[in-house]
Amino acid sequence: MPIKIPDDLPARRKLEAEGVVVMRAADAVRQDIRPLRIGLLNLMPNKITTETQIARLLGATPLQIELSLVQITDHAPRNTPAEHMLSFYRPWEEVKDERFDGFIVTGAPVERMPFEDVTYWDELRRIFDWTQTHVHRSLNICWAAQAAVHHFHGMQKYDLPGKAFGIYRHQIPAAASASHYLRGLADEFAVPVSRWSEVRKSEIPQGSGVIVLAESEETGLCLLDDTRHRALHMFNHLEYDTNSLGDEYFRDINAKIDVALPADYFQKNDPARPPVNSWRGNAHLLFGNWINEIYQTVPFDISKIGQEEATEVAA
Repeated sequence: MPIKIPDDLPARRKLEAEGVVVMRAADAVRQDIRPLRIGLLNLMPNKITTETQIARLLGATPLQIELSLVQITDHAPRNTPAEHMLSFYRPWEEVKDERFDGFIVTGAPVERMPFEDVTYWDELRRIFDWTQTHVHRSLNICWAAQAAVHHFHGMQKYDLPGKAFGIYRHQIPAAASASHYLRGLADEFAVPVSRWSEVRKSEIPQGSGVIVLAESEETGLCLLDDTRHRALHMFNHLEYDTNSLGDEYFRDINAKIDVALPADYFQKNDPARPPVNSWRGNAHLLFGNWINEIYQTVPFDISKIGQEEATEVAA
């Protein structure tokens, strides 16, 4: 099934060129089907690139998806044209009375700052709380995952001595192998990592309902299932394009930032050679499993989202 995005969103042309089925709004309303409403709070600097990455993965799933782009209410991005934000994004304050089947919060280039020093931290905390009453399932990525486990569980964020950067093998603990979110994934699979900080497995609170779904001996936690908050926390970047880590590497080098060559990324560790994408299938599996879990469990009447969660908590 196709993904429904605005007709003139820049991502549309690239997705159509890749063979992703993209539906026009006029065609979507004629189908006697309720699409899954997915919200994307995009905190990444290059918003157009991130829109494309997320829409590509959502559009490959077998269900009709309606993607809504959301921004922090009073935060003006510096790296995306204002006209793009005005044309395609709505502030969270304008959508907070709506309900979503799924909601994704991306990473942000603020991970070395204390959470409380981030200018939109208070609003982000309200958004996390709002997902408990207006969203059926959430997916938080990279810094947003660190922020979510800090907000919900008090887990701290620790600076790393150097950037965790490259393609790393991750393992699925035996206790998590039956998770619906991991269907089809190998016991060990490749994931792009790009972060300057970490949260630690030892600080997951006992009795929190948080389950480790994937981790690496080299880079630590990768994916958590936060069952009580109906959220997945992905600390890395399965959504990345083939060239994303390379673009970051050359950007940092040009900015005189001391960063190592991304591990196991360039062929023969030679930046002049193109990388080979070894994680694309893993990204499609995880996003497809997340969407399928939403479809299998969400009420058909979208207005009921939040009510059934309150019933579960009361029980």
